[in-house]
Amino acid sequence: MTDTGVAPRRRGTASGSSRRAELLTLAAEMFATKGFAQTTVRDIADAAGILSGSLYHHFRSKEAMLTELLSGFLDGLNARFTEIVESGVDPQADLDGLITESFRTIHRERLAVALYQNEASFLATVEGFEFVAERSRDNEALWIRVIEAGQAAGAFQASLDPALTYRFIRDGVWSTVSWYRPGGRHTPETLAEQYLKLLHAGILA
Repeated sequence: MTDTGVAPRRRGTASGSSRRAELLTLAAEMFATKGFAQTTVRDIADAAGILSGSLYHHFRSKEAMLTELLSGFLDGLNARFTEIVESGVDPQADLDGLITESFRTIHRERLAVALYQNEASFLATVEGFEFVAERSRDNEALWIRVIEAGQAAGAFQASLDPALTYRFIRDGVWSTVSWYRPGGRHTPETLAEQYLKLLHAGILA
């Protein structure tokens, strides 16, 4: 058993590994739509067509499943955001890159984004999930760093509060997960293009 409470992957069988991934996907769907607190181990087991006891061969608890889902998602997101900022050319390009990557993440990891959006505030009060708030602060710091650099360079309005600006942009982008569906008429790139036009020029003709 690992420190996070997630059972190690069984060696020697691809089916065991794929079954574990399937259970995680089912859990993510239920946590994102029904809510973590409202979802039981039995709910997940029933959806998978197994007994509740069988699920414990893969995971210690539903909390362990949520830990694996969110830690992997947030670590990956932070790594991509960090790469954009560290390798950036100028603040506007960096901000555009962060926004575009956010839309791409919503496209690739819709369930994880919905789960994070729905549960982050609740998890801030739950022991063992401190990493969620910590990673959120790490990401916020990267965005604010870019905004402040843009203000210092004269690219962004100096009168704007960097933290508020981040929150306005973040909420506008990430709330898209509530209605965006892959395969529709918009791609992550077209969403980013439209959002950036609105951000750069506003809606006034």
